Amino acid sequence: MAQQTAFQAILDSLQDPKNDFPRAYLQHFSDIDPVSLKSLMAVWPRLKLARKLSLLDGFLSLMDSNTLVSFEDIGRALLDDAESEVRARALRLLAESDDPKLIDMFIEVLENDTDLAPRLEAANLLGEFVLLGELEKLPEDSHLKAEEALMSIVGSEEHASLRRASLEAVGFSSRVEVETLIHSAFNRSDPIWVASALIAMGRSSDDQYSDEVVTMLLNEDPRIRLAAVQAAGNLSIEAARPIILNMLLDGEEDEDDVIAAAIWSISQIGGEDVRAFLVDMLEKTEDEDVTGYIEEALDNLDFTEELEKFELLTLDEDDLIDDDLEDEEEE
Repeated sequence: MAQQTAFQAILDSLQDPKNDFPRAYLQHFSDIDPVSLKSLMAVWPRLKLARKLSLLDGFLSLMDSNTLVSFEDIGRALLDDAESEVRARALRLLAESDDPKLIDMFIEVLENDTDLAPRLEAANLLGEFVLLGELEKLPEDSHLKAEEALMSIVGSEEHASLRRASLEAVGFSSRVEVETLIHSAFNRSDPIWVASALIAMGRSSDDQYSDEVVTMLLNEDPRIRLAAVQAAGNLSIEAARPIILNMLLDGEEDEDDVIAAAIWSISQIGGEDVRAFLVDMLEKTEDEDVTGYIEEALDNLDFTEELEKFELLTLDEDDLIDDDLEDEEEE
């Protein structure tokens, strides 16, 4: 009873238009119990749209900074909200869920929602299920269903941005048909489509796209450069290393988001002199944002280098096994 009384006080504050809703209250909506969720839904229609969006944005922000919170039940409850902006944010609240039952809901939104924003979110979320399927963490029929829905949109007459989002999402798939879709988009004259193709390439975990990615690293269109830099990092393309390092040396000539992506990508690729380069860059920069990017990249470089050591160790063990087999055959 005391818990419900305390939550009611929070709802009263939420309904007070004269005062800002305290951020400290957001935590109380995480893993919400059925009774509290029912109470929230009861007052929801009385809230102004701005208040609703502010609350949902608060949840999303908290999710970014705290991996232990979950607003999944609230997200599910708001999937049918009358406001498209609410529906789009509700979908984003479900981003951490791996429940296969959500796939049918996301496909329904992707194919039939009346507004573009929720459909774009649904495409992105279906891509995460395609990835789970590739990692064999999803039933095959669910994996196939997500792939087919996205591929169908790519080949449709739907809004171009939805088709591109679906292409990027299905880029996680290893199906041959997806390769065809990616190459088709890459060969278009529209730079936005080329950028989406590069994003899909970066998600493919397939080094067959390395040459295409490298050729676009210095493209004159910043959207293409950004996507190419990100793809080079995701695919750990060693041939991209000197190009990206030179981009960072000439950093003042490029857009901030491209520079941020280049710093992160070089930490994904790793290799000789990368750590020294980033440390030197860190010592010389006076930009707080760039400092943050580099510090995060150095942390990620630790992971990359440990992974490289593990892979080398595995290769050495395989060589020893092969040598032992050869010795046994000679005997």
